Amino acid sequence: MSLETDLILDRHRLKRRLITWRVIAILAVLFAALAVIGRADFQLPGDRYVAVLHVNGIITDDEKRVRAVSRLAGDSDVAALMVEIDSPGGSVAGGEALHDAVARVAAVKPVVTVMGGTAASAGYMIAVPAARIFARNATITGSIGVIMEAPEFSGLLDKLGIDVQTLVSGPLKGQPSFSAPMTPAGHVALQSLLMDLYDQFVGMVADGRHMSVDDVRKLADGRAYTGRQAIGLHLVDQIGGEDDARAWLASAKGIPASLPLRDVHLRKKGVSLFGIRLNGLANLLFSQTVPLDGAVALWQPSTD
Repeated sequence: MSLETDLILDRHRLKRRLITWRVIAILAVLFAALAVIGRADFQLPGDRYVAVLHVNGIITDDEKRVRAVSRLAGDSDVAALMVEIDSPGGSVAGGEALHDAVARVAAVKPVVTVMGGTAASAGYMIAVPAARIFARNATITGSIGVIMEAPEFSGLLDKLGIDVQTLVSGPLKGQPSFSAPMTPAGHVALQSLLMDLYDQFVGMVADGRHMSVDDVRKLADGRAYTGRQAIGLHLVDQIGGEDDARAWLASAKGIPASLPLRDVHLRKKGVSLFGIRLNGLANLLFSQTVPLDGAVALWQPSTD
């Protein structure tokens, strides 16, 4: 066999190998794409569903979640929104932002709230834009109010011989301070701030529950209620869970119970290594605190 013939045969073999590897690469990409679509709960345009927003734990000001909820209002595939809450509350600003996002959806689509073990303070704030609120008999809810805590260590600093020098541009700039007792004027100013936040909270409940502001104020002394108590106070509409909420959407709003439920997904940024999101791992290792603004709407059972 001539050298030229050998070269031609080698080229044919190389071409066959190249085609084989190309086919394998294309199949690998297709399998990977199908796996991603399956994990992302992929749906085709025009495939209607009921969106589910889970609000668990301490509520913070989460812009990604707020944007994700707000987008539901303009999504024609979203037939309704179900808000499932198990939270003692949290940041006033975070609760307000999520409340407003849910309210934007409620203005154009049916929204129903399902309360778990706890839906108090900012957790209840998020619930009130819904057309109907479901709770368990034992759900802890209500606790309508705002709290601000300011630790003050001046006595301890004196014992340690530590003197803190503070320069301020005005008498109220340094209020509250961890190194000095609050002044009477500072107390008045901060109480006024707190009461304005409280008035905003009361207004949200009054609007969402179609109650007068005076009637809400009678209930809004900070106390929590069980779900069974909240029914009689018009803070909750019905005892039940997710199945009861689906049944109500079907009977009252014409949303078929056969429509699938799909969680509201947030797009998370970060680098993954072996399936582990590195920024989430860093947060777990180096940040064990929950960032909250100064004033919080948080149910805090007394330990006295």
